[in-house]
Amino acid sequence: MCIEANHFLSPDMREALSDALKREDSPLGKQVLTELQENLKIAGEDMIPICQDTGMAVIFMEIGQEVHFEGGDLNEAINEGVRQGYTEGYLRKSVVKDPLIRENTKDNTPAVVHFMMIPGNQVNITVAPKGFGSENMSRVFMLKPAEGIEGVKNAVLTAVKDAGPNACPPMVVGVGIGGTFEKCALLAKKALTRDLNKNAGEQHIAALEKELLDRINASGIGPAGLGGLVTAMAVNIETYPTHIAGLPVAVNICCHVNRHVTRSI
Repeated sequence: MCIEANHFLSPDMREALSDALKREDSPLGKQVLTELQENLKIAGEDMIPICQDTGMAVIFMEIGQEVHFEGGDLNEAINEGVRQGYTEGYLRKSVVKDPLIRENTKDNTPAVVHFMMIPGNQVNITVAPKGFGSENMSRVFMLKPAEGIEGVKNAVLTAVKDAGPNACPPMVVGVGIGGTFEKCALLAKKALTRDLNKNAGEQHIAALEKELLDRINASGIGPAGLGGLVTAMAVNIETYPTHIAGLPVAVNICCHVNRHVTRSI
């Protein structure tokens, strides 16, 4: 899954890039998008990573409550899979053991793993390598409830405009609203893995996704930050109940290489 995610985009992402090329009217923007399409073709045919930053492996594990794991530690098993994928797949190793000493682990472990219990007897695994050009542009805003929906809009637009070309647009913008400081960030990260053709389930959130996408694309940042109509391909929003005194908002931006692969076992 680590190897696949770094060489092939999901069908919804490929479709989004194709649509972006059709919609873009800037000659320079069209050139950038055409080159991105060519890059994808070469990556798949020659098994060269889509991007030189093959990311830090983020793993979402949805575990059926009837499942029982035997024969070892689950975290160790996940990291062994990441180790094999990045080593045998000749993917760039970008993880350092200590955030201050900065010594490379040489196998891209450990992964960042998120566990969730779900009904049933299956395990759904999503591998989402996250590059740090866009990760570094992500933000958390602890808004006051009185700031309301306009405060949320301003937070998202501020994060995107501050990111500018540094997030390698056209981007996908994951937004988490609600919960706590850490919960909204997790929601935003998970939002990036949602199919771009599927809107949020709640009508008012789906409308907010569309409005934010339109306003982001009106910013003129464009492909690679060189100007144009397509700054973002999608805005995906996930929400969660929150405290009466808070309105947490997280914006997790992903570049045009919004990589994720999901398997069920």
